[in-house]
Amino acid sequence: MKEELLKGLTEEQIAKVKGCKNQEELFKLAKEEGVELSEEQLEAVNGGCFSSSGKCGKCGSKNIKETYHDRGYAGEYYTCKCQNCGHSWNVYIN
Repeated sequence: MKEELLKGLTEEQIAKVKGCKNQEELFKLAKEEGVELSEEQLEAVNGGCFSSSGKCGKCGSKNIKETYHDRGYAGEYYTCKCQNCGHSWNVYIN
């Protein structure tokens, strides 16, 4: 992860971020630490709406719009929608 994306975090938080093995661990850590990730940080972490390729699974476009949803006690998720073909999917954070 680029160092500029870690700005505003304490040294302890940065160490924890670097110890995360995957995006789910990172999102869980951000929630536990009360850190809200910026769009740039989300993109860096998830490569485009939480897919390993950063592309739409249907048409391969990288033109993806992400919408955050908070279900309270039931957890959080993102709705990802391809702006080219309209394919959409949800990614649950917890």
